[in-house]
Amino acid sequence: MNQQLIQDLENTIQNIPDFPKPGIQFKDITPIFLNPKLYEEVIADLAKFSRGKIDAVCGIESRGYLFGIAIAVALDVPFILIRKKGKLPPPFVGQQYDLEYGSAEIEMRTGQLKPGQRILIHDDLLATGGTTEAAAHLVQKQGGIVSQFSFLIGLKDLGGRKRLEKFEADVHQILTY
Repeated sequence: MNQQLIQDLENTIQNIPDFPKPGIQFKDITPIFLNPKLYEEVIADLAKFSRGKIDAVCGIESRGYLFGIAIAVALDVPFILIRKKGKLPPPFVGQQYDLEYGSAEIEMRTGQLKPGQRILIHDDLLATGGTTEAAAHLVQKQGGIVSQFSFLIGLKDLGGRKRLEKFEADVHQILTY
């Protein structure tokens, strides 16, 4: 683990208490984008984890795109969007998942992921893992192999990493809170 990168990120990411509701400690990653060198170091770390081990990157809307596209470019592999329901033109495949109160659905276009491709699923944050698990099911529905998950931040007390164990894929997160 790159201790200097961890320290630089911890000095950059802002903790916003009680946002978006009381009791939540929001991790604001937007200051990373004010420092191009730090952003490049994050991409280098995430790309190193996946180099030679994947055939495509799937990024989860919307913050998964912030790093996911750059990871795909760094690795010279395709980037495939995973979007909220109703945002993609057909043909697409969807996956519903449960939220604390209700449910949601994500979708991806069919024909962009090739059967047998090794896939990295990337998002900025791993919390409960519900959206990431749904993304993995979308990949599997199209014959892709979920090889890896990567995140800028993982929240250890919300059970997301445990939820992803069933996919037997490598998991990388730069920061853990």
